[in-house]
Formats: sequence, C-alpha cells, structure tokens
Amino acid sequence: MTTQTHRVDHELIQAAAHVARTRCRGDNHTMAAAARAQDGRIITAVNAYHFTGGPCAELVLIGAAAAQGAYELNTIVAVGDRDRGVVPPCGRCRQVLLDYFPALKVIVGADDRLRALSITDLLPESYIWADHQLDAEQPAPPSTS
Repeated sequence: MTTQTHRVDHELIQAAAHVARTRCRGDNHTMAAAARAQDGRIITAVNAYHFTGGPCAELVLIGAAAAQGAYELNTIVAVGDRDRGVVPPCGRCRQVLLDYFPALKVIVGADDRLRALSITDLLPESYIWADHQLDAEQPAPPSTS
C-alpha cells in the first residue's frame, strides 16, 4: 500500500475547532467535524452521544451536508472538545465515509504531524459495500421447480 499525503486544509481544522469550542457542551456533544464540499462550502456538525451508540460527528455531518444540498465532500476532519485537537475517525466512520465518498481525504495527526490522507489509506483492503450489491438488471436465476 502506498500512502499519498495531500494538502492539509487548515481552514477546515479551524472551523471544526471553533464548533468544538463553542458548541460542544457536556457529555452529549464532545466532537465536532468539518468538511469541505465540492463547491467549496464548509459544513460543520457535532456528535450526538447516547448510550445506545449515537452517531459520531462525521456521520451527523453527512446528513447535515445532504440537508444543505452538498452531496460530494472533498475533505473532512474531526476535532475533540476541551482542546483535544484532531481526532481520527473510528472504524465505523471510516467504513461509512468510504462508502459515501470513495475519493474523500481525511485530515489526521497532531500538531506538526497533520496530514491529509485518502480514506482508502485509512481503511486498506476494505469491504466496498457498492461492490457487493446485486445489480437490479441482472436476470433472475432459472427456476428449479
């Protein structure tokens, strides 16, 4: 596997950090995410923690982006509250981000080691959901009766 780094979008990190600092209050909202849409807009969101497994900030962001008509995201970053800095996406988020945006770049790392990697580099040898869906135009198998 060859990992290629991309330009780090510092404006995204600042946007997520601002949301984490000003909107994350208490245990229900501890992470913020920011993504750059293909048209250049920045979309932000926070997680919705719940003991049943509420969605991470990255997943909330996918819905927020769609609600704003942004269906293609180029880059995403998550930042923790209490000045925790950039936090990499969990495994579930990596899989969902890959399935929705296979060309997405994800900002990871800390301080002077920040880098933007392709989602495929964060989830190598991954299961691609779309590759395993039945083609709607495939003929039905012959009947054995």
